[in-house]
Amino acid sequence: MKIVVCAKFVPDATADRRFRSEDNTVDRAGVDGLLSELDEYAVETALTVKEAGEGEVTILTVGPEQAADAIKKGLQMGADAGVHVNDEGIHGSDAVATSLILAKALGKLEADLVVFGMASTDGSMGVVPAMVSERLGLPAVTLGSSVTVEGTTVRIRRDGDTASDTVEGTLPLVLSVSDQSGEPRYPSFKGIMAAKKKPVETWSLADLEISPDQVGAASAFTEVTEVTARPPRSAGTIVTDEDGSGAAQLVEFLSTNKFL
Repeated sequence: MKIVVCAKFVPDATADRRFRSEDNTVDRAGVDGLLSELDEYAVETALTVKEAGEGEVTILTVGPEQAADAIKKGLQMGADAGVHVNDEGIHGSDAVATSLILAKALGKLEADLVVFGMASTDGSMGVVPAMVSERLGLPAVTLGSSVTVEGTTVRIRRDGDTASDTVEGTLPLVLSVSDQSGEPRYPSFKGIMAAKKKPVETWSLADLEISPDQVGAASAFTEVTEVTARPPRSAGTIVTDEDGSGAAQLVEFLSTNKFL
């Protein structure tokens, strides 16, 4: 079975995330980044499926040079190979264009099972798995809290607020998993060393037969027109209670700010 995990390189949430001043797109090259935390669950699911039967796990990512770190983390966890789609023309692509790039790459990889996380930690849209399944003409089994694969049948449990559903699909298909699907493993020292010898291919838009005018900022359906930095936090109000009026001042503050 050919299993492909679509993994995204995202800015570290603890870093100084920002937009590029020249085009108001997310700065992915000038800040620290990492494999999206939610995509680690996808990698774990793929490795668990592989270990329960037979197969090969490939990490597929789209992004600038630094996005190779997302592949590196997946290989260290236990994936077998990586593919990095890297092309200057991709910069500024929206979810629609990203789904096109992924679908073309997945078609070239001839994947049997495509695994996504439930969303990216930077965009939080969660629509790309459905878009990719539509482009590939494959069924989508999404937001799985648990996943089992028996032969060509993929079965998930999807947990909602009031009920849990069991959903089945037949391979090949697109699968997305939630952050309840199983704790991602940590790379072992052996895995870290082995990852250095695993194959990673780099593909361009031309390799996928995609025209530059189909992707990038110019083809995006949305545009960030203005960015304003969040103002620094102001000092809080200090209430003293030298004369016993502290409680009244506190109530007045809460009432004025409509907290009461």
